[in-house]
Amino acid sequence: MRNTVLQLCLWSACCCFATGDPTPLGPEGRLQDELDKSRVAQTAAKPPVRFNLRTSEDPEHEGCDLSLGHSQPLADCGFNVTAKTFFVIHGWTMSGMFENWLYKLVSALQTREKGANVVVVDWLPLAHQLYVDAVNNTRDVGHSIAQMLDWLQGKEDFSLGNVHLIGYSLGAHVAGYAGNFVKGTVGRITAIAEVLKCEHERAVHLFVDSLVNEDKPSFAFQCTDSNRFKKGTCLSCRKNRCNSIGYNAKRTRNKRNSKMYLKTRAGMPFRVYHYQMKIHVFSYKNLGDMEPTFYVTLYGTNADSQVLPLEMVEQIGLNATNTFLVYTEEDLGDLLKIKLTWEGKSQSWYNLWKELRSYLTQPRTSKQELHIRRIRVKSGETQRRLTFCAEDLENTLISPGQELWFHKCRDGWRMKSEASPTVEHL
Repeated sequence: MRNTVLQLCLWSACCCFATGDPTPLGPEGRLQDELDKSRVAQTAAKPPVRFNLRTSEDPEHEGCDLSLGHSQPLADCGFNVTAKTFFVIHGWTMSGMFENWLYKLVSALQTREKGANVVVVDWLPLAHQLYVDAVNNTRDVGHSIAQMLDWLQGKEDFSLGNVHLIGYSLGAHVAGYAGNFVKGTVGRITAIAEVLKCEHERAVHLFVDSLVNEDKPSFAFQCTDSNRFKKGTCLSCRKNRCNSIGYNAKRTRNKRNSKMYLKTRAGMPFRVYHYQMKIHVFSYKNLGDMEPTFYVTLYGTNADSQVLPLEMVEQIGLNATNTFLVYTEEDLGDLLKIKLTWEGKSQSWYNLWKELRSYLTQPRTSKQELHIRRIRVKSGETQRRLTFCAEDLENTLISPGQELWFHKCRDGWRMKSEASPTVEHL
């Protein structure tokens, strides 16, 4: 989030000095002067931006408006110059009214940060336009916020370092402009944007969740693409490769943007628990191409998981280590054992097609069977590594419709040399 805002600020800085030269003399100069006056008149004609200090968690409460250059409303509204100050900035609107997410975010901030100033930046008349016109208004709204912050900095004990700008959708652009125009450095800017249109407002609800469920933070992991994440190969926290999301995100010194991935529950709290599973699959027969459907059930000291599918991102490798990502909605505690199930024959058209394809590609005398001796597991949230060995080392064979049990046999993963007693630690 921070990196996105910084990119926007750098672009703004390049543009804001474009009209710094004196106005030339002559007809061209007079024409330019008239154009400048026209721009000022247009800006003055635009509806003003309101700064509404929310003094109650009741969304029906009107709050209290602050007025640039007037100190009395600060006192009347109960603005605390020494406290944290949040500016919540909405985006483009089709209805011309505040959406429900804004009230939820305001309430979450008031609950999490008792005594903080929560100011809603109301630019609804400027946002309730054609989208392109609303985009063009973001710069002016950002300038208005910067003016308010510059004025507040003249108040004793007010610190720009205590200010947190939170912008959603086009409001993120507004926050970037405000951070660029203000005299000084804002303490924090959060830009909340949607990646997928079908997940409308999902990002802002994740941010709200991070405020109200402080004890259940959601973690995201750096990864180059979604397929690698689905394989579970990106659950590393080394060199700032993982971070909690939303309000609880830790500041890092990344010089470039990075993609972060996570799984979530359908509703709040959104936190899930990620696990990487490494399964070395042996085959002593020439089975050709195989597409087994595996499921696992995890058993822990706190709870047991539901039956979890092992998603096949690519074709399973025989006599090779295959990596999968699974996640649970419950905190299972310390894992104790794992049940691996190979789905039996099903009457679905897809499974019938799989069976037909297997019949055409595999030798006629072959039987579908694999050997699995151990499963290695890594927790994304705790970074703990565990090894689970087959319950019966003399029977590691599994076929469709069968299951294998694995019990924890080792903390950590062995190094490449299995003969060495050394355990690999993070």
